Amino acid sequence: MPAPDSALGGYDPLAGLRSDQQAASRIPLPSLLRSLLTEHLDPGYAAAATERERTGRTRRPVSTYAWQALSALLIAVVFAAAVAQARSTAPGVNAAQQVLAASVRSAEGTTDRLTRRRDELASQADDIQRRQLRDDATGRDLLSRLDALSLAAATTAVIGPGLTITVTDPGMSRGLSDVSDQRVPGSRQIILDRDLQLVVNSLWASGAEAISVGGVRMGPNVTIRQAGGAILVDNHPISSPYTILAVGPPNSMRDTFDHSGGLQRLRLLEASYGVGVSVANGDGLSLPAGAIREIKFAKQIGP
Repeated sequence: MPAPDSALGGYDPLAGLRSDQQAASRIPLPSLLRSLLTEHLDPGYAAAATERERTGRTRRPVSTYAWQALSALLIAVVFAAAVAQARSTAPGVNAAQQVLAASVRSAEGTTDRLTRRRDELASQADDIQRRQLRDDATGRDLLSRLDALSLAAATTAVIGPGLTITVTDPGMSRGLSDVSDQRVPGSRQIILDRDLQLVVNSLWASGAEAISVGGVRMGPNVTIRQAGGAILVDNHPISSPYTILAVGPPNSMRDTFDHSGGLQRLRLLEASYGVGVSVANGDGLSLPAGAIREIKFAKQIGP
């Protein structure tokens, strides 16, 4: 009986034939088709595998080894040149760094000396001015107006009662959420320039007469801004803990500031990220005079 797969079309094509006729009628399977069905590897690959097994190694052209050796040599030469250049330039780089550091220290010292000299001369000029103006009523009226303008321009040192606000950044403490990381990209700094700006504006609105942030007097043209991970007040870097002094009537100023947006922001940061916030009344707060800048253009606002 023929194999089941030989029945095509529902009948046996060899039905009714004798055995010799059946053998004659069979169509032999072509050798190529048989080889494709039975031999899954090209004979050339098999011969190559047999040759490798016999010789025990794979033959490669000599040029392949030459290119590999040349590549390794070039890589070694490049690394050697980089190391030699780094060693040759290292002393010069160190010397340049030392020169720049010495220049910065010298400039800072000169700036400090000039600042002290400026303060001394400003104090002497103020004393002379007061002696000349306090002898008559017109001079005293002018002197009072100058004092009011100096206070508004933050060019006069102030001592008096007020509020002390201390804000401490938690820094690199663990367990901070991803939101804290997003406040400054690539940093875990929590307190930003806009937070201090809001606190200062809230203190002005609460009745403060003079404010300093990190020992820098706030006045016209004085800004609080972010520069990377540092906070600059009038281009002076300050760091945590941030101390804000506000001279004014402490009780009324405290009542208003407790309900201000600045303190609410600090309390939110305190509850969310562990920022330290302290608000206290103080007596005899000392605020330095601000930098005196030349005003080239001014316009009066209001009556």
